[in-house]
Amino acid sequence: MSDASPVLATDARRVAVMTVLTVLAGAVDAVSFLTMGKVFCALATGNVLFLSFALAGDGDVPVARPATAIGAFVTGAAVASLLLKRLADRGGPWFPVGLVCEAVLLVCAGALALARHGTGAVPAADDHGVVALVALAMGVRASTVLRVHVPGMPTLLSQTAIAELINDVLRRPRAALRGMTAKQRLARTRWTATVGGIFTGGVLGTLLLVPLGTGRALLVIAAAVLLLAVAGTVTRPGGAGAVRVA
Repeated sequence: MSDASPVLATDARRVAVMTVLTVLAGAVDAVSFLTMGKVFCALATGNVLFLSFALAGDGDVPVARPATAIGAFVTGAAVASLLLKRLADRGGPWFPVGLVCEAVLLVCAGALALARHGTGAVPAADDHGVVALVALAMGVRASTVLRVHVPGMPTLLSQTAIAELINDVLRRPRAALRGMTAKQRLARTRWTATVGGIFTGGVLGTLLLVPLGTGRALLVIAAAVLLLAVAGTVTRPGGAGAVRVA
């Protein structure tokens, strides 16, 4: 069983928190792809493909940008995994700490973008520092939500949730939420929230954050992550024991 943070004391609260994080991941990728030069800082799969295109000598994406994002993402995930495990083993508040680390990295990325490029976009050809910091933050996110372990809600991608949702609907095409068991309703809600969250984050990021410019957009996202971290810190545990949503 996976240890649970106070902010994730109930299944409904878990889904709500993971949905917000999923929306923010969609916003991060909207900002990174549209203002940082065709790179995904949250969706590592996209960077793996970009890197393969670049190494094969096709496409208009240079090797350095996706390679930087992949390397930073892996580093963030590895460091966060070790740190959060140590905190969890000691009974520490690993979930808020993971979110604070993510937010701090996003603040650093936003500040760097503002310092170097003002309120505009980050030129793709001459600044990989911002890309590295945002991808590092998303690597931290990956390890944080992996430890939370809410199936179907990785917060960074939606492919599996789409497949699970389609298969579930095809198995029970006439089943509305009211006609399903609590477990079935929860599973379908998680998959729907993941797909809808990524989409919503992409739309909001494009319409509301991209016009702000890279630096200010990243600071807004960091502020939202910090709010979740604060919620996780001030919420008292409802009881002992670990919670794992099956």
